[in-house]
Amino acid sequence: MDERRAQKVSETLREELTEIIGFEMADPRLDLVDITDVRVSPDLRHATVRVALGGDRPTQDQALETLDRAKHFLRRELARRLSFRRVPELHFQADTDLEPGGRLEVLLRRAKKTQGKRENP
Repeated sequence: MDERRAQKVSETLREELTEIIGFEMADPRLDLVDITDVRVSPDLRHATVRVALGGDRPTQDQALETLDRAKHFLRRELARRLSFRRVPELHFQADTDLEPGGRLEVLLRRAKKTQGKRENP
């Protein structure tokens, strides 16, 4: 499969999941969840979703469990929004690569990206 296509699918999934989880799911356990990266398999059947989790360890575990329970709902929402032939199966994973200030860096990079998209119609 074309690497650019996989990258585009990954970015589209990340953007949509960020919007669904951040703005449309009213679960307080997901308030400190941020999607940092999505990687799709070469056949586009599976997507590993890396999430930055805030709070203490029990709160993080609870948020990851909540995401795991909601993956069917999220997949259905993605199918409704996107014109993909097949929406990948979602696998959530805590992003442990982030240093303590890493979450802020992720958010700043994302803000710069979306700001650039708004300025260029």
